[in-house]
Amino acid sequence: MKRSELKELIEGGENIHCEFKRKFSTAERISKEMIAFANTKGGFILFGIDDNKDIVGVESEKSETELISDAALNCCEPPVDFNIEYIDMNGKEIVVVEVPESDKKPHRLQDYLTDFDINKAVVTIRVNDKSIQASKEMVRILRAQTNELQLKKYSVGPIEKVVFDYLTRNESITVKTLSSLANLSERRASRTLVKLVRANLLMIHIKDNGEEYFTNAG
Repeated sequence: MKRSELKELIEGGENIHCEFKRKFSTAERISKEMIAFANTKGGFILFGIDDNKDIVGVESEKSETELISDAALNCCEPPVDFNIEYIDMNGKEIVVVEVPESDKKPHRLQDYLTDFDINKAVVTIRVNDKSIQASKEMVRILRAQTNELQLKKYSVGPIEKVVFDYLTRNESITVKTLSSLANLSERRASRTLVKLVRANLLMIHIKDNGEEYFTNAG
């Protein structure tokens, strides 16, 4: 990365593709950020940059490289790919960690379980300028994307009709709303909405606070 490109990233502020860190914390905290980028659209973690865009720099190259490697390889399951660069800005060293979007979603915090347990897995995603824990709905969608489980043929039944009837009068629907309207468990309502996303009939959206809602795909 060129200095001009790094400067542009810093000036753009924190967003879905960029996170600033004044200093290194723990491997677990760093891994949650790396997982979020890998599970979303990829991005950059800039170490040595304050939240207000001030360039403060970092101290030790070696220890930082070891911490980042530990986070990516030992705290993420499966391990997260990354690229690391050291760039001098105004006499201060910035560590740039690039995490590409993964084709092995969903990545989770290492839990040492042989099989993926949706009730225990800590899966993070990137929403605007924050890394948040993904809901079960989003985890199911990530797994379907990785396994290319798009539903090409999907029959619309009574529950789906409730969804589309509701969306003719309202902009969006949530799991709780469908559960109440169709007298379903939230688990079944969730699975219905996820299947409609996989069939490209609905889109899932996430608010800053992590709340999810669904709209017509068109």
